[in-house]
Order: sequence, then structure tokens, then C-alpha cells
Amino acid sequence: MSHTDAAPPAPAGPPPAKSNGDERLLHRSLGRRLMGRPELGSVVGAAAVFVFFSIVAEPFLRASSLSTVLYASSTIGIMAVPVALLMIGGEFDLSAGVMVVSSALISSMFSYQMTANTWVGVGVSLLVTLAIGAFNGLLLTRTKLPSFIITLGTFFMLTGLNLGFTKLISGTVSTKSIADMEGFESARTLFASHLTLGSVDIQVTILWWIALVAVATWILLRTRVGNWIFAVGGNADAARAVGVPVAKTKIGLYMGVAFAAWVSGQHLLFSYDAIQSGDGVGNEFLYIIAAAVGGCLMTGGFGSAIGAAVGAFIFGMASKGIVYAQWNPDWYKFFLGAMLLLATLLNAWVRKRAEEKA
Repeated sequence: MSHTDAAPPAPAGPPPAKSNGDERLLHRSLGRRLMGRPELGSVVGAAAVFVFFSIVAEPFLRASSLSTVLYASSTIGIMAVPVALLMIGGEFDLSAGVMVVSSALISSMFSYQMTANTWVGVGVSLLVTLAIGAFNGLLLTRTKLPSFIITLGTFFMLTGLNLGFTKLISGTVSTKSIADMEGFESARTLFASHLTLGSVDIQVTILWWIALVAVATWILLRTRVGNWIFAVGGNADAARAVGVPVAKTKIGLYMGVAFAAWVSGQHLLFSYDAIQSGDGVGNEFLYIIAAAVGGCLMTGGFGSAIGAAVGAFIFGMASKGIVYAQWNPDWYKFFLGAMLLLATLLNAWVRKRAEEKA
């Protein structure tokens, strides 16, 4: 037989799995699927923290206390969810904490100085905050510098701008009250209101938090953009080679963080009607730690929005549980560091076990 008649070579790849006559053996067991979930470690940790504070802090299980815990969790969780998506995409944002305050300051000062309806300030704040996110993404993709350096620079610039502009315009380190301006009450309803269910107050931030988790989970698991995020975080060069728009994906992720910062900033403003320009410094670490505790790898390509939400819930329980137990709140920072180390070790172990059983 001539070489032209030879059979084509078999395609490369692993041999087909043997079913031994039963196709059900091709499917992974429930235990293996659970071991492969990035949020498994955080769920176990959340259950342990909940049981612990239920035992040591008697007020912890009261309905009013749980609503306070959920509120504290939501203020972290709103930011932790987009930060988690950004980490899955392989990047960080160290400017996220001060960006929240920048958003609130822009909204407050624009409304007050222009004597406009507060909704005008809210709209301008949204545009400027999204522009800051786009700036981070563009600078990252154009310069190829590490996101740590890019966003650390943005962090310092925003910190200086927040303080400098506030003192220049207001003469102090805080903004003027906008509580008597037109549109304030309707904006407060959207960003800082609460619902009363029986004797329990449910803050609107909890609804924002749930909505962001739902949207982020849908994007990650049900859309092509979600595939792009995982691909970019896993191996950006390989993703680019198969047609993934790496630059647009990363810019979009930074703008997602900016959008959440805008929501958090408006909540801050309409909860207190004035803003301290020095607030927000250090909060970026809370968001990153919550995402890491929730199963996001520091190297990218792995994680979930649900895990980040659970991580935020753990910190909400800890911050309030320590108070209910009447402990010194200074121990909260120790708890943050310990949880980060323990969660990172647990997530690494879970993923290793999942890969061994795959």
C-alpha cells in the first residue's frame, strides 16, 4: 500500500475513559465535585466561626444581632465580589478602598458646589469612578507593569486628591452636609435605606450584595465573558493566542471594581450626609482577604463570587462576634491575618486533593 493510502494518524490526547459497560462511571462523584469547588474551604470556615461565636457570645444568635452581622458583611462583600473576579483574572486593585471614598467625595462636593440636585452628583460620580477603573486597566494593559505597582500608584494619587481637593474646596478635611438638598431622600432610599421585617432591620446594602453575587456568578458560569476571565487569569498568553480579548477583559474587570466602589461610596455618603476625606485607607486589604478566604488564588484562574461572599460573611461575623463576646476589638486584625493564612493553606490542600482525584 502506498503512503498516500495510509490511514491518518490518531488525534493526540489522552485515551478514552473506559466505561466497563456503565456510562455512569464517566461522571465524577458528588464528593469529587464538591472538593473541586473553590468556596468549599470558606463554607467550612464560616460554619466553624458561626458555631464558635454562637457558643462564646450569647447575643450573637439574636435576630437583631444577625442583621447587624449581615450588614457588616455586605459592606465588605459588595467590594469583595468584583475584587474576586479581578483576582480570578490574575490582577489586584490596591486602590479599591480609597476609590470608595473618592466616589463619595465627588458626589458630595459636586452636588454642594454646583447647588444641583444630588442625583446630578451621583451621576457625575459614577462617570468619574468608572473612568478611574478604566485608567487602571488601560495603564496595566499598555505598560505591562504589575497590577501591584499600577494600583499602588493610583492608591497614593487618590489618597492625596481626596485630602487635597476636600481641604481646597471645603476648607476642612470633611465635606459639607447635603442632607437638605433636593434628591437626597430618594438617593438615600436607593443606597442607604432599610427594610423592617418584624423587629429586624434589613439594610439595602444586603440586597445590593446579593444582587452583585448573583450577577457575578452568572457571568462566571454562564457567559463567554466568564470563560475569558478564567482563561486570562490562568494563562494570558495562551488566552490571547486563542482569540480572547485579554486587554478588554482586564479593563472591564477594573471597571467592575469601580462600579462597586461607586455603590459603596454612595452608601457611605447617604448614610452620614458628609464624608471624611481620610477614610477608606486599608479597606482594600479586607476585600482582597475576603476573596482569598473565599477560594480565589493569588495567582489567578481559580475562584468564585460565592466564595468571596462567604469570606465577607466570615469577617462580618468576626467583627461583630468579638464585640458581642466583649473582647478587645484590637484582636480583629489578628483574626484577619490568621484567617488569611489558614484559608490559603486550606484552599491549597483542597485544590491539591481535587487534582489528585480528578
